[in-house]
Amino acid sequence: MSIKIAIFGAGLIGPRHAQSVISNPSTELIALVDPMPTGEAIATSLKTNYYPSVASLLASPHRPNAAIVCTPNHTHVKIAKELLAGDVHVLLEKPVSETPESGRSLLEFAQDPSQAHLKLLVGHHRRFNPYVRATKSILESGSLGRVIAVNGLWALYKPDEYFAAPTDWRASNERGGGVIPINLVHDIDLMHHLFGPIVRVTAEKTLPQRPSPPHSADEGAALTLRFGSGVVGTFLVCDATPSPHNFETGTGENPLIPKSSTGADFYRIFGSEASLSVPDLTRWSYDGSPAKSWNAPLTVDRMPLPDDRDMAPFDLQLAHFVDVINGDALPSCTGEEGLRALIVCEAVQEAMRSGQPVDIDVDLLAASNK
Repeated sequence: MSIKIAIFGAGLIGPRHAQSVISNPSTELIALVDPMPTGEAIATSLKTNYYPSVASLLASPHRPNAAIVCTPNHTHVKIAKELLAGDVHVLLEKPVSETPESGRSLLEFAQDPSQAHLKLLVGHHRRFNPYVRATKSILESGSLGRVIAVNGLWALYKPDEYFAAPTDWRASNERGGGVIPINLVHDIDLMHHLFGPIVRVTAEKTLPQRPSPPHSADEGAALTLRFGSGVVGTFLVCDATPSPHNFETGTGENPLIPKSSTGADFYRIFGSEASLSVPDLTRWSYDGSPAKSWNAPLTVDRMPLPDDRDMAPFDLQLAHFVDVINGDALPSCTGEEGLRALIVCEAVQEAMRSGQPVDIDVDLLAASNK
């Protein structure tokens, strides 16, 4: 029996999720929900039912089993709570919420006994990218030995039109703009996925390159990271420099950003037995050498990608959502993990303002329980 799924949000990402639902044999697109005047026309183009609100959908004959929420960030918690109260499983696009406080309220709501049987997942779809999956597999195999450190990069140049109306909010920290909440949140989630929770951050701002006003948003920072596992790391994030060293250029996942033809990397992972660069998946070791020493030549291996690497991450994420609903898999990115990435981004911004290290409590609900 197919799972009936409703899409919330008719912007850029909503229709992309809808296509995944349509193409998956285990799912049925039951409705598109969006209050904007364009919503009904987009629903018609997708050959599905249209509703302007959660309430109208849940009162209709087209009640879904599950929903994918792709609405503006500040609406995420309200919509997710309404759906969970209506007995609907939820895949919530990142970020999980606009603030850690509202995110905590959603987790507490989802953990209530009346909703606890429902699944709440967060759509950090990059976990399903083939380069990320290959990296995760290499780490879990022990091929690098004990992981010691990681160096990460996300650097590219955003043009002026990126900040033009109606998305001029991107130029303002106060309105949720800036490179930390928009872009770094992706890499923080992947760092958590690969190495576990970050428990301390420090941050130094990059030199501003855009005129202020109108720009008041952070353009970049150099970070140091400590993970609960003992792994340490550095990360440079900047959206004001020409560079191929970023996830989009390295993987080619975003069709609007050309893929690098030179194999530029964005993560370097260092272990006790070998190191690995990502996304080229080059492994450096002393395997085959008579001694593990800087005097010996390094062995260079190119690690393989998954066999299903041609499947789009959105499609793989949907298939995973179905498996979780059916009880065949544990969630890859839970509400807790989505909130964890948001809390680290807030800590980074605090460290940028204060110039001091910021410790992060691994108990996500600790602040609300004090």
